[in-house]
Amino acid sequence: MLDYRLYDPDRDGKTKLDHVAEMLATLRARQIPFGTVLMDSWYATKDLMLAIDGFGSSNNSNNSNNSNSSNSSNSKIFYCPLKSDRMVDDSGGARPYRHVSDLEWSAAELQSGKLIKVRGFPKDYKVKLFRVEVSSHRREWIVTNDLAQDSTSGAQQACALRWKIEEYHREIKQLTGIEQCQCRKARIQRNHIACALLVWTRLKEVAHQRQTTIYQVKQGLLHDYLVQQLKRPQVKMVFA
Repeated sequence: MLDYRLYDPDRDGKTKLDHVAEMLATLRARQIPFGTVLMDSWYATKDLMLAIDGFGSSNNSNNSNNSNSSNSSNSKIFYCPLKSDRMVDDSGGARPYRHVSDLEWSAAELQSGKLIKVRGFPKDYKVKLFRVEVSSHRREWIVTNDLAQDSTSGAQQACALRWKIEEYHREIKQLTGIEQCQCRKARIQRNHIACALLVWTRLKEVAHQRQTTIYQVKQGLLHDYLVQQLKRPQVKMVFA
């Protein structure tokens, strides 16, 4: 756990996108190395994607040079799904923008992806689009600024790491009681959340050391306590 933000617009007036931008800036200030940014479709905005693409580059993302900077060794890679109604163009300007879900795909494009322009992005800025069949009833459209990526399965594997975030949210809610603070003061609530994050981090570390799951670590603590209390109870029952 390197960094986190509390979404509280009533207190600081910041949106979730503002928090993401701050966290990326913190990574740069702390000189923490990273190469790829994964996010869901809610964060797939023009400003954020261009900022990531230009991260570490000497040129600002709002520079008049609109061509992709992902060929630079200092640039960062992003992978993110697009919503099905996002307007894109795969014809090089020959046809109007269409919903990403309405695009036609050749057999080669299904295997290797296709170059597209997302509406609202700089004129010459292209990204690679992949159609990923998640299940028989669901598909995703994944974009990346890594134009060298030529495998749909490779893009899917890169994006699959996003599920670690979903696992984190499930684990911290189920095992630390992060949502169960009933205090009214904001400071106490923030302290409670910080403590829950520290507990999850420690449980995850112990689970990694023992090569087990975080659930087994937590259940083991409760199991040992129950066995101890059954053998030598601190509060003994008294029968009339």
